[in-house]
Amino acid sequence: MDNQSFVKAWKWQVAFSLLLCSWGWVSGQLRYSIAEESHPGTVVGNVAQDLGVNVADIRRRRLSLGSEGSSRFFSIEQKNGALVVYERIDRESLCGSSLSCLLHLEVVAENPLELHSLEIEILDINDNSPFFLSSNQIIKITELITIQGEQFPVENARDLDVGINGVTQYRLNPNPYFSLSVTKDSGSVIAELVLEKTLDREEKSEHKLILTAIDGGEPARSGSTQITVIVLDINDNAPVFDQSRYKVNLPENVPLKSVILKLNATDLDEGINSEFTYSIDQHTSDAAKEILDINPVTGEVFVKGAVDFEESSIYELLIKAIDKGSPKREGRCRVQIEIEDVNDNTPEIIFISKNNEIPENASLGTVVGFITIRDKDSGKNGEAKLVMSPGLPFKCQPMSQRYALVTSGHLDREKHSQYTIRLTASDLGSPYLSSHITISLNISDVNDNPPAFLHHVYNAFIAENNEAGRLLCTVSAVDPDEGANANLIYSIAESHIHGSPVSSFVYINSETGNIYAQRSFDYEQFQVLQITARVEDSGSPKLSSNVSVFIFILDTNDNSPTILYPENTGETIAEETIPRSAGAGYLVSKVSAVDVDSGHNAWLLYSLVQSTSPALFHISEYTGEVRTLRGLHETENTEHQLVIVVSDHGEPSMTTTATIIVNILDSVAQESPRSQDFLTNAKSTPDLTLYLIVSLVAISAVFLVTFTILLVRCLRKNYDSGCGFCFTDKSLSTSYMDQYKPTLYLNSDGTLKYMEVRMAPPEAPGSCYPACFPPVADIPGFTLSKTENVPQLTEPTAGSNPLSNSDWCNDPNQVRY
Repeated sequence: MDNQSFVKAWKWQVAFSLLLCSWGWVSGQLRYSIAEESHPGTVVGNVAQDLGVNVADIRRRRLSLGSEGSSRFFSIEQKNGALVVYERIDRESLCGSSLSCLLHLEVVAENPLELHSLEIEILDINDNSPFFLSSNQIIKITELITIQGEQFPVENARDLDVGINGVTQYRLNPNPYFSLSVTKDSGSVIAELVLEKTLDREEKSEHKLILTAIDGGEPARSGSTQITVIVLDINDNAPVFDQSRYKVNLPENVPLKSVILKLNATDLDEGINSEFTYSIDQHTSDAAKEILDINPVTGEVFVKGAVDFEESSIYELLIKAIDKGSPKREGRCRVQIEIEDVNDNTPEIIFISKNNEIPENASLGTVVGFITIRDKDSGKNGEAKLVMSPGLPFKCQPMSQRYALVTSGHLDREKHSQYTIRLTASDLGSPYLSSHITISLNISDVNDNPPAFLHHVYNAFIAENNEAGRLLCTVSAVDPDEGANANLIYSIAESHIHGSPVSSFVYINSETGNIYAQRSFDYEQFQVLQITARVEDSGSPKLSSNVSVFIFILDTNDNSPTILYPENTGETIAEETIPRSAGAGYLVSKVSAVDVDSGHNAWLLYSLVQSTSPALFHISEYTGEVRTLRGLHETENTEHQLVIVVSDHGEPSMTTTATIIVNILDSVAQESPRSQDFLTNAKSTPDLTLYLIVSLVAISAVFLVTFTILLVRCLRKNYDSGCGFCFTDKSLSTSYMDQYKPTLYLNSDGTLKYMEVRMAPPEAPGSCYPACFPPVADIPGFTLSKTENVPQLTEPTAGSNPLSNSDWCNDPNQVRY
């Protein structure tokens, strides 16, 4: 960096200082920077101008530098008050390897007499090349035993320059046996040899390598050393330390002979090869050797000289353990000792504010007061950090040499009418010293927080036939206010369910929010209850919130199958006639039954449990068709009694029994009734199929009209929403209960097979409900519905699974029982 660049930097620094002066934050201390090796006469800065001395008064004020030792490097010109370099400055001789080099001077002005502090930072330039203490390093490595990838420490280069001008990289001449591993540790670049190929002493007993260190200056400088690797073939285990690097914190002024660390190394060899001694490597700095030493037998590192933090804040020892084998092997480790400054001054906190009250509606960033911290210590011991009580809507905003206490969040007197702020200032010493003050701030009051439920919607599930008083669920709300404004009262919004007030179904505890059943629920009557829970506080005016609660009634197997055909009144038993000429597979009769339960509870199985001729008749377990297993013999009895059990799949299963008497006639005057005629010919059974067809037509008409109206409304309201065909919450709000309807499945002959109930849970507010209507040509059966819990009629195709979900829309929100 040339002198002109430093002059420009100085000018910017002076301009920034003048700007701070206009703000009232100048400390009164002058600070300049100059590169080392600058030529005598180089201008560092204009002291007179920065101190506000007029040009005409410079000679009268007789500006001069104090008598400190560093003043010999600079002088002040009396004609213009400029501070110039007087003689050559060598940063390395003044500050050594320290990263920061500051010279402290005093400027004396006469008439009147004034004394001003002056700091001059000496900037480093790349005027020193890296160098090694030894021009030839010798490393001994045992042949064959040393494994590939093992690393060997080498002497690292030194550079009197600092920062980027110091050593930044190493290079090793190419060879097939060794490579170089370069790492950074605590700002230093460390190089180690890495074995890439097993050494053989008989092939080559000595390897000569050139290690080059390069700094990061511009232009870069370098230095080299030769490394001689001697290959040995005995004593294959070197002492090994517990750690490769140790770090110790040592306070200054520690007593002499104090043990700061006890090293421990082990050697896997036996006999004399396992005996070793500790010593400090010759590459350790002389400064570290003057104050620290090691016991060669015990490995204790102790203090032998005065430890002064102001001389050096860190020392590094290179310790080696050398065994007594032949040839000798050694293990190495590094011990880093950080010297800590003694901290003996407590930070002082000064808070300045005009009042201790702040309005609740204060905007973010409002200044409450100013905080100043003072500490008489220096360095880290003199640097202090400010910490305030956590969780408060205030923060300390750093400013020049002080902090501003400002608001960082919205204030709410209902939560806190008064804030007690504890400010703690701690320095960075070890052990640290701290002090604290307590500030009390009062906040005004506004009632602006309504109670809020913890969830947007609550779902409760309860099996039917429950007992009254059963706990369904608990709604809970919170109110950030306090006092009467936080006293919550729960209630149920007035509404009607199936014409009855909601209070006849559920009850809510006004204090706890527990919702209880007022009656026993029947799944066959309704499957879901929707109620609205309400909470309000006791403030003035009262604030309230609502939440929807859905109570799902779960089906239980509490209904036995109902046999539609044959009808057994108790007085008569159904009779069927078949000709004696009937062959195997002849349809004798068909049992039809339904179950008002849902899901598996309504899935029916037919079984023949009793027959006067077990080998003659068989019943299909799914269709209920009774057929002959073989042809009839002439000697066959003319009357057979069949007992048929219809059972569901519930837990436990419920059954119903039907009895059929089969009469065998030699000739039948009238053709046996077909399967679809069983319901028609029943004496007391109405024409169910005809009723179902009429209902189907009516339901279809109502459904088509309703669907057309909803479709038109949806297209108008959601033209730009991208939902396609959908139903909004508004269109479903009045028919939510209609989503839970039973479905009747018919056989191919028109008789009822079984009934299934499907349920779709509620959608989130404002969401779209995709319509799931495939083309008519792709529907294997058809499903129609009507309102007011009228069953749905579904005709499955032959071979279809009655429990298949193929007729359900691919909607993850649908639930099937």
